[in-house]
Amino acid sequence: MFRFRIKGKEGKPMTALSFKVASAFENQYEMIRGKIHELVAPLSTEQIWRRPYPYGNSIGHLLLHLTGNLNYYIGAQIADTGYIRHRDREFTDTENRAKEQVLADFDRAISMVVATVKKQSPEDWSSAYSAEREPESKDRFTIILRCASHANHHIGQIIYLCTELTKSATQKAG
Repeated sequence: MFRFRIKGKEGKPMTALSFKVASAFENQYEMIRGKIHELVAPLSTEQIWRRPYPYGNSIGHLLLHLTGNLNYYIGAQIADTGYIRHRDREFTDTENRAKEQVLADFDRAISMVVATVKKQSPEDWSSAYSAEREPESKDRFTIILRCASHANHHIGQIIYLCTELTKSATQKAG
């Protein structure tokens, strides 16, 4: 274990390993934010709510789900934000809010995660953790890792949906 201490962004001493973990998570969540924006940028509000298949979710619903996931597992359970999750609504919401509003909510969730990650002390990473529907995550490190993995899983689905949505838009225009 590293005994060398450096000052973290909050001015608290951090071990080199803890600082590296926080930096890696910060970079990962910022990459997730960037990839979501890159994928959604060419789409209209109407397109993000369209389901190109009779099964599965729209991009809009996946973004609501990712936002809810981060706000609950990290926001409510670690950062004590008071967020109350309505998971079923993430997949059934019929409001079809503007793309910009959905992205702004997602961005706030990512910013909250990054701020929370930066505040973790070396001891915090192994602090006990528990939450509904997440029996595998026994500590903060694991849930923050699992949330990033979960986001990347859904980014894969969003890539596929974007391909279908732009293909169908091109076919209609042609």
